[in-house]
Amino acid sequence: MEEKINSHEKPAIFIITGVMASGKSTIAQLLAERLKKGVHLRGDTFRKMIVTGREEFLPNPSQEAIRQLQLRYQISASVADMYVSAGFHVVIQDIIVGPLLKTFIDSIKSSPVYLVVLSPNEKTIKNREASREKTGYGLWTVAELKRMLLEDTPKIGMWLDTSALSPQETVEDIVTKVRFEGLIRS
Repeated sequence: MEEKINSHEKPAIFIITGVMASGKSTIAQLLAERLKKGVHLRGDTFRKMIVTGREEFLPNPSQEAIRQLQLRYQISASVADMYVSAGFHVVIQDIIVGPLLKTFIDSIKSSPVYLVVLSPNEKTIKNREASREKTGYGLWTVAELKRMLLEDTPKIGMWLDTSALSPQETVEDIVTKVRFEGLIRS
């Protein structure tokens, strides 16, 4: 069994972001399993909780879709803070790209906070998307989201091209480097 990480440190928040099919769910789960007291917080869960009146965040989103996305991020930050207060390390996994990334980070009250941006190449994303049971890309294209990630997202935290890495190799890379490359608030 792999050694648990951060077992002697105060609870931390790890944000795992990237475009759809970049490996966020898999990596966040594996990372949470490596933490002594780890929580995998899936931001999309809060979107799915809206039963009626939900507006999806699509290209050229409505004001209501933007408001609901911001609400989802606020809820994720609050829940993460509550888990940290209870002594848990939290791995938040969601698509948080563009200028909203900084707003999201600022809404987290706990520290330390680490950020990992998964950024495999477009071919890898398309292959992963094709092999998944769920489909994330509808009106969005891989190129659009990848452009938003690369051009509009602040270059903070640990950016990782996982195109040639297995999930286990990706988590090992994170475990080895996140304290130095991913720390955004101590």
